[in-house]
Amino acid sequence: MPTYYGLNLKLHPQVYEPAEDTFLLAENLAVSGGEVALDVGTGTGLIALLMARKASFVLGVDINPLAVELAKENARRNGTENVEFRISDLFENVRGKFDVVTFNAPYLPGEPEEPIDLALVGGKSGREVLDRFIEGVMEHLKPGGTVQIVQSSVTGIDETLKKLREKGLSGEVVAKKHVFFEDIVLINGRAPVRRDDNVEPQT
Repeated sequence: MPTYYGLNLKLHPQVYEPAEDTFLLAENLAVSGGEVALDVGTGTGLIALLMARKASFVLGVDINPLAVELAKENARRNGTENVEFRISDLFENVRGKFDVVTFNAPYLPGEPEEPIDLALVGGKSGREVLDRFIEGVMEHLKPGGTVQIVQSSVTGIDETLKKLREKGLSGEVVAKKHVFFEDIVLINGRAPVRRDDNVEPQT
């Protein structure tokens, strides 16, 4: 059974196996002690389990039921109790707001035919799933919260940064790795901090 960052993970042929894009995110997680985090497209659960080492609670969601069952088993195998995994098409079954939201986006153009394809295929242009994620993420970020998106240069990094800005999020590339014909990048977006209307301004 393979070990990643000290975690023993069971794998499944129809669930995306941790790879270079997963490791880029794993090595640059923005979660801090006591925060609550959301891992969208959790796969084996690796990112959620890593965040659970610092976070008070982590929710991992995936559209692939096989991934959700696998992630639950991997949490049990590693004795991680402050995580929950559930089936969800992006934010469909997600309630509440989080300090950190992570997403390793599918980016290949096309339509999924098998469960494993859900982690790889992002729609006709390759961006449809990512764009839906950006459209909904602000509703699930606390003020000052961070969204971390892993994507390929194939699907347009500048387009992602532009769409984040349009939603009121700052965005910057914080890590990059060249793999074969593409760059895998990690983009961090930050939600604005809203001043509490009940607090009198300092004079």
